[in-house]
Amino acid sequence: MPFELLRAGGTVAELHLGSAALVGGPLPAGVARVHQPADRAVVLGSGQPEDCVDREACAAAGVQVVRRRSGGGAVLVEPGGLVWVDLAVPSTDPRWCADVGQAAWWVGEAWATALRRSGADALEVWKGPMLRREWSALVCFAGLAGGEVTGPGARKVVGISQRRTRHGSLFQCACLLRWEPAALLGLLRLTPAERARAAAGLPGVAQGVGPGKEEEILAQLVQALPQ
Repeated sequence: MPFELLRAGGTVAELHLGSAALVGGPLPAGVARVHQPADRAVVLGSGQPEDCVDREACAAAGVQVVRRRSGGGAVLVEPGGLVWVDLAVPSTDPRWCADVGQAAWWVGEAWATALRRSGADALEVWKGPMLRREWSALVCFAGLAGGEVTGPGARKVVGISQRRTRHGSLFQCACLLRWEPAALLGLLRLTPAERARAAAGLPGVAQGVGPGKEEEILAQLVQALPQ
């Protein structure tokens, strides 16, 4: 069954509630939900402690703090910063995979194909074990999991987190249009030494594909997703 793009707008908190609703019961087949945020938010992974965020800095910057139901580190979600797509796959769908390490490989292959057709090059789909780096527990784009897409130097371009239930899997995908880790670091609670170390190390762990490409990437993604 081909995927259909469904667009959803709203605050980041509202959009995550919509994602959670998708997996509250039987998953609809062939749904690619494109999220278009109207505000800015630091989105924490399901297991991250609340005190990793500097609430005062977020309030001063007009940034909300939201928690997602899938794992991983923090992501700064803001208009024009990334392409955010959720893919719902029921457990009865042939695209569903019981092996959590391999379940997202086909998702990454579709993203890599779409990005190549949109002008990106030297892309690879990570099919090794979970790669943890110094900041990956804190910042989502600092680590690598199966199915995620990298550019030159193993810099992450597309992050994928999974929410798995007995009904199927929800793949939450974020393709970076730009990578500006300093903006996220300014909203996290770090010691001066940690902040300096992160500011030096994080620019090289990820990269964006360039601003203004969202619609082209989405059009190519729909064609590249397996039917």
